[in-house]
Amino acid sequence: MVKLRLKKQGKKREASYRIVACQSTTRRDGRPLEELGFYNPRTKEVRLNEEAIKARLSQGAQPTETVRRLLVNASILTATPRPVAAAAPSA
Repeated sequence: MVKLRLKKQGKKREASYRIVACQSTTRRDGRPLEELGFYNPRTKEVRLNEEAIKARLSQGAQPTETVRRLLVNASILTATPRPVAAAAPSA
């Protein structure tokens, strides 16, 4: 399965991230299939390749929660409520 997730870049305590498409079994900083954007959490800078992201999503790629939030903020995806976990029955 192809996932859209963050790949860490930069120095310690000064991290920035690339938004990449990669196989779900590869490690976080492994070789991606495609680089789709950039996110810097310190300056809140976000750059996205919208056409490539939409193409990957149409092929069935699943974004992680953080990437999903970035895509919703950029109006690429629509916000959908997360399913609520069923509470454990009380005894």
